[in-house]
Amino acid sequence: MWICLSDAFLSIVDKGDPTHATLLVRARRAGDIERVFPEATVSSEGGSDYAFRARLPRERVAARIADAVRGIDYGNFKATVTERRRHDVYMDIWSALARDQDGTRGR
Repeated sequence: MWICLSDAFLSIVDKGDPTHATLLVRARRAGDIERVFPEATVSSEGGSDYAFRARLPRERVAARIADAVRGIDYGNFKATVTERRRHDVYMDIWSALARDQDGTRGR
């Protein structure tokens, strides 16, 4: 699952835990995981497509993402992204999804 927050982009997967009790939270930028999960122990291992990773209890991840949803108080997400570079990246994502939507109209 990809999560785009105003100040963090996360990729969350169920990988490497046979009990499925934890999730692997990944980020491409330093600090993104810690902004959402301040208690996380983040590692930066080479050779992976996501530079930063933390294994966290599944229920903690679910609760924190639910808190973020409950805290939505805006009518336009893009306007909440104050860091220019992140805003530009999110606009690229928005544009790609808009093109995909346009390609599916009338089906």
